[in-house]
Amino acid sequence: MARGRIRSKLKLSLIYTFGCLRPSADEGQDPHSIQGPGFSRTVYCNQPHMHKKKPLRYRSNYVSTTRYNLITFFPKCLYEQFHRAANFYFLVAAILSVFPLSPFNKWSMIAPLVFVVGLSMLKEALEDWSRFMQDVKINARKAYVHKSDGEFRRRKWKKISVGDIVKVEKDSFFPADLLLLSSSYEDGICYVETMNLDGETNLKVKRSLEVTSSLDDDESFKNFTGTIRCEDPNPSLYTFVGNLEYERQIFPLDPSQILLRDSKLRNTPYIYGVVVFTGHDTKVMQNSTSSPSKRSRIEKRMDYIIYTLLVLLILISCISSSGFAWETKFHMPKWWYLRPDEPEPLTNPVSPVYAGVVHLITALLLYGYLIPISLYVSIEVVKVLQATFINKDLHMYDSESGVPAHARTSNLNEELGQVDTILSDKTGTLTCNQMDFLKCSIAGTSYGVRSSEVEAAAAKKMAVDLDDHGEITSRTSTPRAQAQEIEIESEAENSPRVPIKGFGFEDIRLMNGNWLREPHANDILLFFRVLAICHTAIPELNEETGKYTYEAESPDEASFLTAASEFGFVFFKRTQSSVYVHERLSSSGQTIEREYKVLNLLDFTSKRKRMSVVVRDEEGQILLLCKGADSIIFERLAKNGKTYLGPTTKHLNEYGEAGLRTLALSYRQLDEDEYSAWNAEFHKAKTTIGSDRDELLEKISDMIEKDLILIGATAVEDKLQKGVPQCIDKLAQAGLKLWVLTGDKMETAINIGYSCSLLRQGMKQICITVMNSEGGSQDSKAVKDNILNQITKAIQMVKLEEDPHAAFALIIDGKTL
Repeated sequence: MARGRIRSKLKLSLIYTFGCLRPSADEGQDPHSIQGPGFSRTVYCNQPHMHKKKPLRYRSNYVSTTRYNLITFFPKCLYEQFHRAANFYFLVAAILSVFPLSPFNKWSMIAPLVFVVGLSMLKEALEDWSRFMQDVKINARKAYVHKSDGEFRRRKWKKISVGDIVKVEKDSFFPADLLLLSSSYEDGICYVETMNLDGETNLKVKRSLEVTSSLDDDESFKNFTGTIRCEDPNPSLYTFVGNLEYERQIFPLDPSQILLRDSKLRNTPYIYGVVVFTGHDTKVMQNSTSSPSKRSRIEKRMDYIIYTLLVLLILISCISSSGFAWETKFHMPKWWYLRPDEPEPLTNPVSPVYAGVVHLITALLLYGYLIPISLYVSIEVVKVLQATFINKDLHMYDSESGVPAHARTSNLNEELGQVDTILSDKTGTLTCNQMDFLKCSIAGTSYGVRSSEVEAAAAKKMAVDLDDHGEITSRTSTPRAQAQEIEIESEAENSPRVPIKGFGFEDIRLMNGNWLREPHANDILLFFRVLAICHTAIPELNEETGKYTYEAESPDEASFLTAASEFGFVFFKRTQSSVYVHERLSSSGQTIEREYKVLNLLDFTSKRKRMSVVVRDEEGQILLLCKGADSIIFERLAKNGKTYLGPTTKHLNEYGEAGLRTLALSYRQLDEDEYSAWNAEFHKAKTTIGSDRDELLEKISDMIEKDLILIGATAVEDKLQKGVPQCIDKLAQAGLKLWVLTGDKMETAINIGYSCSLLRQGMKQICITVMNSEGGSQDSKAVKDNILNQITKAIQMVKLEEDPHAAFALIIDGKTL
């Protein structure tokens, strides 16, 4: 099965209902009104030579994140150095030391100042040089750019111009802000990862205009021309307004056609795009700020100390000079050894004010060592050495990625030791965001004997608690024994079996066709079919292993398909209207190829929290297969579809307490007349143009996603990243306060806390929760009073604790916050 051949036949825009965008201009949408200030940009596609003269000469694609250049380094850096109170004082003192009034050699003031300022400037230069080298590396990346006559050649990013046609291949970054023209998929769909822009790991779907989606090979750009009129450069990542003039027609553009610099092409072999914004005009660079001059809290506090010492210095000098003026006026004539008959200006009794002012300047220089310049010399040397040690620290080197620690600026080294609170998310921060199918509930029966990390931690905790209270008995199944069994079982199962990415399930009752001997084999069959059919993934054959891998929008979906494959239901092919599955329906290993015609697909959104697919099987039956959050699925069940609701709910609670992510699976059989009537309404809503299109689609979807029959539920594990418990333990030992935000139930969150060492044995837990009550104004006040009462008791408990080494954990639910 050739990978390119499968892809080229797919029009993915027909798969997506909600996530793929709105009807294109080909279906009657009016072009945008592009006029007035803020909409002056004109881009001539495939004609970059038009942009070499003003007013169409735009910025180059060269980017720079450095703070200085050869011209601005000395003035900007000197300004930064003398912006510090101490350096400015030493500068004034060095200038005054040049004059004869100075009581000591001028070089004793100038040399230390030059050393301190010079060392700081050298440090700034080296740090800015590292930024420059990083810029050079990025600007030297290469992309395929249309040269002429349908030929694409590799060109450095910095030499790409506005109007160039660029070809970007899978897993490559976009070199500039591009207008998507076409992709390897027939209708111009592509998947984009925007993690570098907004931190989102789920892929986003982009779609080109239908009029340009046919430009899907190099030769098609031989004579391609067009004009884009759009908004001027701005920092808004989620908006874009413009029109494309092509083949004497005008087509409106929106953000769904824009591919932003620093985002990455995923799950798509290649795309073609025209460069709209380059370099510092791109949206990501518009959002970036110049590297600020960062100053640590110690440095700022030292400024206040300098101000205090300066006031003290001036006070001492004023007292000294006042005394000198007094002595000059009233006692100088009596001091014969100072030759009062031939007085000098400094000791002339006739002008004591002049003598006092001159002495004030001398005193300021003489007592100037009250402000120690040597302290600044030491601090600068220590900072540079600290940054060097950090960069060379083997304990901070990641061997997997080959990336060492890098102190981008040594100005903030001391801040590392002053962090007292860490706020962390759970998913993707503490966890890997790589899902493993671990357990499932089918027809009221729970399958999967492997324990999650959270279960193992909870079992160990229970064993220790009972041991502490002397409640371990000789029974064969104590929690401690269970914990040991979990470990031994896990080790025994892990050792012989080759690990499969996305699949951590182990239960002989479902593996190798044994599910056929289970009491509810028909329900299990339906469960596996939902896993294999209800998705938007694309299969790829690994020629080395002979197995299929799946390119999906989320890791959950990929893990479901991997699980279905291991259970004997291998999704291996998708065409525009069908999905094909190899089904193993006997324990002998013989498989049957089945085709399921995809009639409609209602894709997953964060608002819907569910996904459905309407298919017709080979027997002509029409089935609606649905998976989603249990709360959403349960409220849509038919009266006769709640047979397994009780046990499934119990299993879902158990999976949740084990720290697993759960989804409920259901189905519904449709008759021909009902489906035909619904499909007519759905098609009408799908082709509607207007702001209420999504609401209308949601309403029509609700009409079919009802009266469902519950089959079961899935449970996948998002494992902790390597070293997380040890890291959190070290941070806790250092006295840092850690907060972790999770969407789990409180009991689950506590178990997760133990698994990642956020909670430890012997730690006293303070739980602040809201009692369930129906909200009125009086209830709201009572709830607040109850929370305040809980907080007061918690504070008292901490104050009355006699053990100085006692550790406390604060656990707060969302409603309380």
